[in-house]
Amino acid sequence: MLRSCVCLRSEEDGKRRGSSVEDASSCRSSEIERVGASMQTLGPSGQPQSVSAQTTTRASSLLQLFQRKGWCKHFRKPLRGMSASRAEKTIHMDPSQRDDDTLLLCRRQREGTSPKRAPIVCWAVAIRAAIFIQKWYRRHQARREMERRCNWQIFQNLEYASEQDQAELYKFFNDLIKHMPQAAGRKNQHHAESNFSLLDEKDDIMDELGDTVNAKIELPIRKSHIDLLIDVFRKKRGNRLHPKYVALILREAAKSLKQLPNISMVSTAVSQQVTVCGDLHGKLDDLLVVLHKNGLPSSSNPYVFNGDFVDRGKRGLEVLLLLLSLYLAFPQAVFLNRGNHEDSVMNARYGFIREVEGKYPRNHKRLLSIIDEVYRWLPLGSVLNSRVLIVHGGISDNTSLDLIKSIDRGKYVSILRPPLTDGEPLDKTEWQQIFDIMWSDPQAVMGCVPNTLRGAGVWFGPDTTENFLQRHRLSYVIRSHECKPNGHEFMHDNKVITIFSASNYYAIGSNKGAYIRLNNQLMPHFVQYISAASQSKRLSFKQRMGMVESSALKELAVKMRDYRDELEDEFKKFDPDNTGCITVTNWCYVMEKVTKLGLPWRLLRDKLAPGTDSHMVNYNTTLDLLDTDVIMEAEADGTSVMDALYANKASLVAIFNIIDADNSGEITLDEFETAIDLLTAHMPGDYSKEEMLEKCRMMDLNGDGKVDLNEFLEAFRLSDVQRRQHQDENIRRRSEVRSTTKPSDPVTELAERIHRNTVIVETDIDPSDCEAKVIKPK
Repeated sequence: MLRSCVCLRSEEDGKRRGSSVEDASSCRSSEIERVGASMQTLGPSGQPQSVSAQTTTRASSLLQLFQRKGWCKHFRKPLRGMSASRAEKTIHMDPSQRDDDTLLLCRRQREGTSPKRAPIVCWAVAIRAAIFIQKWYRRHQARREMERRCNWQIFQNLEYASEQDQAELYKFFNDLIKHMPQAAGRKNQHHAESNFSLLDEKDDIMDELGDTVNAKIELPIRKSHIDLLIDVFRKKRGNRLHPKYVALILREAAKSLKQLPNISMVSTAVSQQVTVCGDLHGKLDDLLVVLHKNGLPSSSNPYVFNGDFVDRGKRGLEVLLLLLSLYLAFPQAVFLNRGNHEDSVMNARYGFIREVEGKYPRNHKRLLSIIDEVYRWLPLGSVLNSRVLIVHGGISDNTSLDLIKSIDRGKYVSILRPPLTDGEPLDKTEWQQIFDIMWSDPQAVMGCVPNTLRGAGVWFGPDTTENFLQRHRLSYVIRSHECKPNGHEFMHDNKVITIFSASNYYAIGSNKGAYIRLNNQLMPHFVQYISAASQSKRLSFKQRMGMVESSALKELAVKMRDYRDELEDEFKKFDPDNTGCITVTNWCYVMEKVTKLGLPWRLLRDKLAPGTDSHMVNYNTTLDLLDTDVIMEAEADGTSVMDALYANKASLVAIFNIIDADNSGEITLDEFETAIDLLTAHMPGDYSKEEMLEKCRMMDLNGDGKVDLNEFLEAFRLSDVQRRQHQDENIRRRSEVRSTTKPSDPVTELAERIHRNTVIVETDIDPSDCEAKVIKPK
């Protein structure tokens, strides 16, 4: 129908281009207008027509256009021979009320003996039908886009909100060191421990219970070992490598990475091209798709992997081991950059530590210590042909490559913890340099401001990018760190490219992954793909959207459970009569006030409070949803901030060392009081100074007036135990309430739909089961 439309032809080369529904409708309208305008508004005698006559002529021209184009050739013509007005009356007239003339015309029409007149009614009905279908389709597309954006906003805001919690740890350390300078020269215990013969030990690995793969890995690692690892890791069962081989790969990689500079220099002089991959986040299937489509690394096929190899996904350890093995097998063709998730503090919160503990319960502590060594020696970025900077996060207005090249990156076992060294003052400038290139994001507006959404790094604008590129004589920046629906994005006049390689990141069908191939002229070509394509092919579009929506609601409900009691108290403030219902405005106000997630709550009302009308909200349905089994089980599988902090005891040890001003190994009440004064002055909270001092006294378990490290850690452990007991008591109490008060049918149906749509069935990974296409630069 639109084959001849001019909007489908390129002005330059005459090639056909894509067209949206709006483009198609606009070109139909414009062609109608052109045909109508080209018709002469003169009567048969050559004299100008009246306005009514011109209108009739335009209508006739419209009909001629529709007839010439064949746009309505499949419509029936049941009322030929009648005027438009009479035909419309006949269409809507009751059969018993039709007069003789009307019945005669209708009978002639059926018999085919009616006069042959212009089919005005047919074309008028066709036009109205086309306009109706167009309006309906546009509304349908708008609703789909609104739902997609709403789900995407839920995923991103939840991700950034959880990262804010981790960034608070950095701010806490930063403020403590800023106002307690005597701690800046303190010995970093973790740094000292990692300097002894950790990388030289070989006989400290125990056999694990259960089955492990009988696959032998030995040095030097070659392509045959890579093929063996891929074959082992891709299987659903029997994919656990023996822990001694895991330690072997980790130790050898740490030793080799230690010899590299902070910024790797990559060149296309020999290879004539290079491939850059973004975040993988434990998505082994995406890594195997990249290697399947693009080939294994070699001198003619180099790779740059731009950080965030682990966390969130279930196969993070396999991804890390395979990348390190690729680096050891092809050291001149594989370049690994550090991301913000190559950090033990982040791993404690986002699942990688739990993954290692589950796969190697008898050796996880030793393996995690070696993994920390790998993290600290990963390069901080890469420069391609001295023209393109490749870093994980981005830049700031203070970023200096010369300073980054001179940093002792081995001090930064964790980027979120201060790099305390023996007798050397802490250089906060270099700490901030690393933090900015790991955590920053680009913004469309000018300037460089703190990133309040993540709580760490900065937002840098086009002016910051331009100044940085001119200062360092670079052409553009490639970074990752942000999930994009299409796997990549251009910003700042194509001078900042974001690449994200984990497809199905939030849920099946939520996003595509991509990697960049740059030729010798550094012209980027994107390969866009989605792994496990057969799973989504079996689903209809509605089912795919349902899975994405269910995953978003599940994550949101798990986050809301942290505020469950506070939500209930705030709801009841607007319901003095205890009716169980409040206005939509009040419901939205409470949701935003308590969670501070910045979501479109009015659009989410039907999802989070199902079965309510358009004016009032039954807030009990929201609370009932949070108390369903599927949400509570998902909460139990997650990791809270307190869990992460206690699991990563190195952070607690660092806090203890900072508060211990005289380096005596014990904290006195006076030292506690000094630290509390700093906290209340620069990090105000809900507790008064007297309440915090009382909690400090409670840490003194043996009553000697001082708190040593063991008492300090034990206090956190007991606090964590009490918190868990409180959570279990609340769950038990609410379970009893649910047993007497059954949730409403809409809540039950929603919980069942969320459970059904978020169940993941693991299978063997097939790298060929993917959909990929090459996107050439414009």
